[in-house]
Amino acid sequence: MKVVFLEDVVNVARAGEIRDVADGYGRNFLLPHGLATAATSFAIAGVKAKQQAQETQLARSEQEMAEIAGKLEGKEITLRVKVGAKDRLYGAITSADIAREVHERLAVSVDKRDVDLGKPIRELGTFDVPIKLGKELTPKIRLTVEREQ
Repeated sequence: MKVVFLEDVVNVARAGEIRDVADGYGRNFLLPHGLATAATSFAIAGVKAKQQAQETQLARSEQEMAEIAGKLEGKEITLRVKVGAKDRLYGAITSADIAREVHERLAVSVDKRDVDLGKPIRELGTFDVPIKLGKELTPKIRLTVEREQ
């Protein structure tokens, strides 16, 4: 029996694949549980259209991320903070703080989880902060932490 998989089935097939399966397995398990449908010309055309739409959306998303990376690469952001003895900050600068400043100053929305800050910044200075936008897109911004006047 030839079926089109609607969902991933472990050790059998991934969603969108067309496979031959045993008749009993297809009729008694895959079809009743909605994991697959019979491989008709209509179902195959639907799967191909869906895959093409996903590829188009992925290409558009990658292009948008490349544009954002171009806007971020090499930009400088300066944060002025209160400091205590020995130029130690009150509190720390976190990924969320950096994401908020990037959004406010550069008009680019960045999620705090995308800011690759190993540990919070607790001292004055200049830091290169990478921002993960995709698998291979990691622009760096220069963050300068200064004493508030």
